[in-house]
Amino acid sequence: MRVLLTGSTGWLGRHLAPRLAALGHEVTGLDVAPGPHTQVIGSVASRTTVDRVFADHSIESVIHAGALHKPDISRFPAQAFIDTNVTGTLNLLEAAVAAGHDRFVMTSTTSLMISQAIRDEVSDHAIWLDEAHAPLQPRNIYGVTKLAAENLCRQMQGETGMGVIVLRTSRFFPEDDDTHAPPPADNLKANEFLHRRLTVEDAADAHIAALEKAPEIGFGVYIASAPTPFQRSDCAGLKRDAAAVIRHYFPEADALYAARGWILPDTIGRVYDASRTEQDLGFRPATDFGSVLSALKTGAPLPFQHDSGYVSPSTLGAALVSEDCA
Repeated sequence: MRVLLTGSTGWLGRHLAPRLAALGHEVTGLDVAPGPHTQVIGSVASRTTVDRVFADHSIESVIHAGALHKPDISRFPAQAFIDTNVTGTLNLLEAAVAAGHDRFVMTSTTSLMISQAIRDEVSDHAIWLDEAHAPLQPRNIYGVTKLAAENLCRQMQGETGMGVIVLRTSRFFPEDDDTHAPPPADNLKANEFLHRRLTVEDAADAHIAALEKAPEIGFGVYIASAPTPFQRSDCAGLKRDAAAVIRHYFPEADALYAARGWILPDTIGRVYDASRTEQDLGFRPATDFGSVLSALKTGAPLPFQHDSGYVSPSTLGAALVSEDCA
């Protein structure tokens, strides 16, 4: 297929584009910043740009991974999020329908499931989060606009029958977390594979699975995250003494962590359950917390990437993003 990949310069896009090409797809990358997998510099917020890309490259399907993200809140006004995340999604959906496409995949985020109360961890137990979680009360403009984009996808599929899959990805960014103190970044990322992280490689493969399944499924919203070892019955224990629960499932974790100078989390406030993604899309991430422990045990490289100096394409293409909301 001739696939339009938005966000092709981004962390996900740079891993997804070569995977699509290896499967025989002809990929056209669209982003606000240049990159090795980006053929068109422009914004999805411009309908003229979107229509030109569709016409010039005879696009047959879309993976919409381009967006402004949570770290962009400090760099761009709310209007930029509306223009890129909402209007941009509508532009792509309408162009795909006009072109007669049978499939469309959009990257969303588990962040939109996190209300301020969940973020503050006011509950006496960990919150178990799956696709049925409600009500959805996003706590910032990023979550608000991604939820609006999801609803546009839902409406368009219902009106036209085009297959649309929305993937709510958990954390896969390489940079340091912007809201947490200790533990160190690699320790924190390792811990998150228990409940709210996946590798960028697995995120890319999830999108490929969604692209293949979209016409069959029709419409679906799915969480993409490393499989958690926990059960719903663990939620009280995870909030009270997460390390004890982890030791129950992974008795070797303490010693392996201690040898590296790492610490297990004292408490876990939320857990993402991605089992429906495996059931419906036939996709299970290759990397989980057990993979992290195996690397620690054997001395192999950690199975995830960390880059504290990563710069997002939105920052590199800030002038173009700003023009869209001017």
